[in-house]
Amino acid sequence: MNFEGIILGLAAFLMIGLFHPIVIKGEYYFGVRIWPLFLLTGIGGCVGSLLVENTYASVLLGVFSFSCFWSILELFEQRERVKKGWFPKNPKRKQKD
Repeated sequence: MNFEGIILGLAAFLMIGLFHPIVIKGEYYFGVRIWPLFLLTGIGGCVGSLLVENTYASVLLGVFSFSCFWSILELFEQRERVKKGWFPKNPKRKQKD
């Protein structure tokens, strides 16, 4: 039996699922101004994926990096969800962005 696909699929599922609360908390505490952090982390993951010889590590770094890229879009969409009242605003943060 070949378990590689199942293992990588489960790891990708968990990694993508982990980014949902990261985006929500990130927007709550910092707003959308943290998007460059996701961009730089995603680029670093892509570079790492290209340089790592291990297939598992390369695939997981690729999933991680594109999860970071997708999180940029989700940050801006989360801001809109907050404006609509679907998620709470952070009362301690100025809502400039």
